Amino acid sequence: MKKIIECVPNFSEGRNKEVINRIVEEIAATTHNGESVKMLDVDPGETTNRTVVTFTGTPEVVCEAAMRGVKIAAELIDMRQHHGAHPRSGATDVLPIVPVSGNTLEECAEIARGLAKRIYDELGIACYCYEAAAATPERRNLAVVREGEYEALPEKMLDPKRRPDFGPDTFNERVATAGATNVSARNFLVAVNFNLNTTSSRRAMSVAFDVREKGRKARENGSLTGKVLKDEQGNDIWLPGTLKGCKAIGWYIEDYGIAQVSMNITDIVATPLHVAYEEVCRAARERGLVVTGAEIVGLVPKSVLIDAGKYYLAKQQRSTGIAEEEIIKIAVKSMSLDDLKPFDPREKVIEYMMEDEQQLAEEQRLVRMTVRDFAAETASESAAPGGGSISAYMGALGAALSTMVANLSAHKRGWDDRWQEFSDVAEAGQALMSRLIHLVDEDTAAFNRIMNAFGMPKDTPEDKAARAAAIEAATLYATEVPLRTMKAAYEVLPLAEAMIAKGNPASVSDAGVSVLAAVAGIRGAELNVRINAGSLKDREAADRLVAEAAAIVKSARETEERLMANIQLD
Repeated sequence: MKKIIECVPNFSEGRNKEVINRIVEEIAATTHNGESVKMLDVDPGETTNRTVVTFTGTPEVVCEAAMRGVKIAAELIDMRQHHGAHPRSGATDVLPIVPVSGNTLEECAEIARGLAKRIYDELGIACYCYEAAAATPERRNLAVVREGEYEALPEKMLDPKRRPDFGPDTFNERVATAGATNVSARNFLVAVNFNLNTTSSRRAMSVAFDVREKGRKARENGSLTGKVLKDEQGNDIWLPGTLKGCKAIGWYIEDYGIAQVSMNITDIVATPLHVAYEEVCRAARERGLVVTGAEIVGLVPKSVLIDAGKYYLAKQQRSTGIAEEEIIKIAVKSMSLDDLKPFDPREKVIEYMMEDEQQLAEEQRLVRMTVRDFAAETASESAAPGGGSISAYMGALGAALSTMVANLSAHKRGWDDRWQEFSDVAEAGQALMSRLIHLVDEDTAAFNRIMNAFGMPKDTPEDKAARAAAIEAATLYATEVPLRTMKAAYEVLPLAEAMIAKGNPASVSDAGVSVLAAVAGIRGAELNVRINAGSLKDREAADRLVAEAAAIVKSARETEERLMANIQLD
């Protein structure tokens, strides 16, 4: 697996477009050993005077890009002149490293510490390490590390306990202009602002205190202005908030003319976005306020929106077995993520942003076609797509029909108490449909792999041996793919059976067609198993695959006969 990390630097400039563009261009132009970074998002904020940039790539190229971004930010941003609503301590204020694939959080922590050292050694910019990259438990929390912000740096430089992990012991000219950068390693977090129907930053802060994990300081008589209570050691006593893994503050955003609760959800497992939204709504109501919507800053993992969409669908007693795009739409509307400006999942969901459109176009050439174009491509002189791809698509249509019946049944008047039963069937159908759709292109790719193997050179004995091995491996793969199609299509039959027996009677014919389509896919794919297995040199493997396919066909035909006999259309 290729190692990919994400970097999400926050630069202390959100108003000067020329400066922002220079920084972004410097990062985007970075290459290292033939690799480049993929720029995912640039999110400036005028009131906060801060821009969040998100990019991904291999650890080596990301570190190079981060260095270039930090360097030019220090050249263009003078922290002595910086003012904004967001806490900050440096021209590059925070520099998180996030594992995406092939890296652990611990490995990213090592990368972050190495990057912090390099930033000081090569650029002379002071660096603190926090979260997973912190050298001590006390420095895990960014709020602690950044306490006092830029203005506190002269004092912190003189205190051995508060000095940077990498930096000078005096407040020199470089620190005066560039400030201090806070470097970390963390898992995905969600940065979100909750919009309130008030202009009071103090009331927004009260809501933030109610919900953030840190909470608020305990005061005499529980008042907001009473004396802060101390423990026996003289430390402030804190009353924790209601949301685990959440940091929050309240502020007024002049651009929008409203106050917000600005939150970082650092543990999206402990506190999913929709849970945070509902809790902020509750806390706001108790203070006479209304949450009018939410604003996601930067990017968000797709699972966050899928989980939220399913949560709100379940609250409506609606089926969650619908298309991914529709689930995300429910999430967006339920939390009013488009309250302040349009919310485009293709520009906000990290998985969508990381997709390589050219690679996807190659890997999903058939399933991205229109129905008409797919039929025309099948009818052309080319041998692919052929029966294997068509069989997978028939299986996918079978899964789609069972899913449709389940969704119609979940929404049937008078059947509200059964919505979960049908929703479960619909979710299973969606998953099968996705597997079979993927197999449409994979079957064609398997055929092309055989053709490529036959095209290998055969000039020398070594060439001939390599060619023969490649042909055998490609043929085995081309035999296994339609067998996978058969297994997936066979899983459609229990769903269709449930819908014939328990689903909306008005749609029983659709459930019947689901059976026919699934069995057609199974039988068609079996023909491909048999013809490809006939070319295998390994006869033991060939016989095993053919026998397994024959057993699936036998059971599928018996199931088809039984189910079709149960369909009552009169």
